[in-house]
Amino acid sequence: MSAPRSAAELFSLQGRTAVVTGASAGLGARFAAVLAQAGATVFAAARRIGRLKELADSDARIHPVACDVSLAADRTRLAETALTATGRLDILVNNAAGSGETRAEDESPDAFADVLGVNLTAPYHLARLTAEAPGDTGGRSIINVSSILGLVTAAPLGGASYSASKAGLIGLTRELAGQWGRGGIRVNALAPGWFRTEMTADLFGDERSSRWVGRNTLLRRGGDGHELDGALLFLASDASSYCTGQVLTVDGGWTAR
Repeated sequence: MSAPRSAAELFSLQGRTAVVTGASAGLGARFAAVLAQAGATVFAAARRIGRLKELADSDARIHPVACDVSLAADRTRLAETALTATGRLDILVNNAAGSGETRAEDESPDAFADVLGVNLTAPYHLARLTAEAPGDTGGRSIINVSSILGLVTAAPLGGASYSASKAGLIGLTRELAGQWGRGGIRVNALAPGWFRTEMTADLFGDERSSRWVGRNTLLRRGGDGHELDGALLFLASDASSYCTGQVLTVDGGWTAR
């Protein structure tokens, strides 16, 4: 049995290495900053290297890595970059995602497959690279960023490929947790609701849509990025040492209706 520790020790990420994908803006940028503030060395990955360099300028513990997660070679290079620099890989936040079309009839099978490639295949590959990295696997944490759209429909918003990929990510989370639990690797999913980000700018920029979010959310508003900080730190740190295969939903009560 593990010995109890102070709250500060439980949530500390000192000495750990984290990889965050889709870190050039929105929730991904916030995730990278929060993990770094908790003491982790963070490798922030995205295609927009300029944005990543701006993020890295804010904290010396953040290191930008140009990466297109749709490419297997880029995913492998990302993991190797973190391992070469620090000799370890403790935390993976699979955040990068594409949105696809809103209407199913507007989305071709090829476009559907492309979204699944970014939103589901890439997280699977990066999770494997993390699990197979050398060193003690006990305490490693993989966090798959799903969505409430992987749990419920939000039609007329959402999209077939996006919702399918996010639901698939939840299934993948449970399966990997089951397969890797004996090695001490924890795999959990974080399912945000409607948060104000670059991706949802049009939603919250439209008064009617914004009212729709508020009307259907128990807290009567959309979320702010910092309101995911606690959930992220919980899943990334030893505070969740006995939590795996779970979906942590942070949605203001949207799915509790």
